[in-house]
Amino acid sequence: MESLNIMTPEHIQIPRKITNQLLHLAQISPEIEVCGLIGSKNGLPSSCYPVQNTSEHPQQRFQLDPAQQISAMAKMRDQGEELFAIYHSHPAAPATPSITDLELASYPEALYLIISLNTKGVLEMRGFKIDHKSAQEVALYLSEDV
Repeated sequence: MESLNIMTPEHIQIPRKITNQLLHLAQISPEIEVCGLIGSKNGLPSSCYPVQNTSEHPQQRFQLDPAQQISAMAKMRDQGEELFAIYHSHPAAPATPSITDLELASYPEALYLIISLNTKGVLEMRGFKIDHKSAQEVALYLSEDV
């Protein structure tokens, strides 16, 4: 009997174009947590879908606008993409999942990208797989656009 080989990615490549777009979005709205989705084709991140943050406290939390999230998922499907990542920024906290991030994560198959603006002028982006309120960091590597 053939056994299934379940592989956990040790590192994930993020195209420079997507990385630059995410960092730009965080920089132009430094007072709130920006958020959205990233679609992929053939397992490679290909498109960024910014979604409005509808949290009552957008400086400290993010909540994807439900209508915009549904619209972004429909656009992904139309483009032949799959959900690759959910991103958000932390204006005044490190690029690690908060307790709220862990509690509210509901897509264990997706990568969670967190961008921090709280690093002495250096933007930081880190990636995590979150499942059952537990986060495991995944190394991110910048790749040149194809």
